[in-house]
Amino acid sequence: MDIRHVAKLANLKLSAEEEKVLSNQLTETLHTIDLINDINTSGVNPTSQVTGLENVVRPDEIDSGRLIPQSLVLSQAGKSHNGYIVVPAIFDEH
Repeated sequence: MDIRHVAKLANLKLSAEEEKVLSNQLTETLHTIDLINDINTSGVNPTSQVTGLENVVRPDEIDSGRLIPQSLVLSQAGKSHNGYIVVPAIFDEH
């Protein structure tokens, strides 16, 4: 395996020692994949998950009983502007 070529494709700068270690690890990984590919799975049904669980979701509906009026929210805010809460900036612009 040409680890330098793989590193170049991934835009990685590797030392000689890193190249040696990663080359061995990649070779082992590819060998393991070859072993897995040799396993006879012709009698195994394809599956994407094995638990039998399904997503449980609630309907996408607005529960008006849980809404807080904008005026109440803005009255509790330290500062507001045009219907929005104003907070201190967290990014410095240069």
